[in-house]
Amino acid sequence: MEAAAARAHGRSLSLCLASAGIVKTLALAAFTLAWTHSIEKVGWQEDWRVTPAGLELTQARVKGSGAGMEPPPEARLVDGWFQWQPHRAPMPEVALANSGAAGEWRLCSDGKCRTLSEIFGFRVGSNVTTMSACP
Repeated sequence: MEAAAARAHGRSLSLCLASAGIVKTLALAAFTLAWTHSIEKVGWQEDWRVTPAGLELTQARVKGSGAGMEPPPEARLVDGWFQWQPHRAPMPEVALANSGAAGEWRLCSDGKCRTLSEIFGFRVGSNVTTMSACP
């Protein structure tokens, strides 16, 4: 809804990714960030929206628990995933670090997922990648 309102006012929302001095702009207003937990080796997913106020986390899902990734009490088990809706203000920037122990962050939209290395066109490795709403 906010993406449609922003477009109606002549602004389209985009996601900016920055890593190793390179910035990529992706024309999307919503996406899923997916990764494998480095210790438990289970899937984790977060749904995000790009808003004029920043990046808004709308839902989180995890395939299991343990090693600091326990779902909150309000989480519900749906199709094998504990899922919940975090309640936090939009963030101007989100930093993604990568230990290299569990594979790469994946960004998913329109039914397709790509690793950060695929998006940037080079191996991101342990470089920190920041996500933000494009100005």
